[in-house]
Amino acid sequence: MTRARILSAFVAAAAWAVVAAPLDTEARADPASGLERASDAAAIESDASMDVVETDAWTGPCPADMVEVSGSYCPDLAQRCLRWLRPDQGGVERCALFAPSGRCKKPTVKKHFCIDRYEWPNQEGQRPAVMKTWTEAQDTCRAVGRRLCGDSEWTLACEGKHRLPYPYGRRRSAKACNIDRSLPQVNEKALADPRTSAAEVARLWQGEVSGARPECKSPYGVFDMTGNVDEWVVNESGKPYKSASKGGYWGPVRARCRPMTTAHGETFPFYQTGFRCCADPKL
Repeated sequence: MTRARILSAFVAAAAWAVVAAPLDTEARADPASGLERASDAAAIESDASMDVVETDAWTGPCPADMVEVSGSYCPDLAQRCLRWLRPDQGGVERCALFAPSGRCKKPTVKKHFCIDRYEWPNQEGQRPAVMKTWTEAQDTCRAVGRRLCGDSEWTLACEGKHRLPYPYGRRRSAKACNIDRSLPQVNEKALADPRTSAAEVARLWQGEVSGARPECKSPYGVFDMTGNVDEWVVNESGKPYKSASKGGYWGPVRARCRPMTTAHGETFPFYQTGFRCCADPKL
């Protein structure tokens, strides 16, 4: 399939094809109404005890530009949305406020790995790379002795030991991370044509340099995991592809730690898709 057809398929139909952790949908009866303000405030206030930065995240057997992550990954976790953003505000499955995450439904899995502190090229103040295929991203990581992150590694690094829905807590915030921007129409032909692709990417670009938002940091100390640019990961199920993406980007999308998009194969590039690398710690 040509790149133009791949891009067209993405824009027309596959943009929201996803795999996500199960959500309790009791709050969906009237998404526009939300909760009483007092209830919202009480739920948000309890976040203070949840957002604990793990103090050993910056030390250990990882390179200086990576963060050490050691913890237990939950493969089956229900997260209940208390208040959804109104459908007339656009976007897909955007939750304004989550309840505290429940108990893990399956045995947890111990994880210990290193992850890039920022989106590739993993440098504070630099613009993240985009328009790279999954295969190109994997090759880039391997060239520096690293690899793409497994989807469970990425999730753990994003949500922390309290399994937060967003890296910064349970309340969605467009101030904390670069999310919920309105999107211009994509010119598919210009994006697919090597002669005009760079200009079209520049026109569509609403990303920010890495580390621009100090609050967009996970409990382990990893920046920009939700929003800014989508990130390629290894789909550990292998189905339908080895490739998947996580985190969402600057548009009005889910932009949470748990969901994963699996619609795009290993040779698919797009204007808002980047990556970061992981590595095994040297013990």
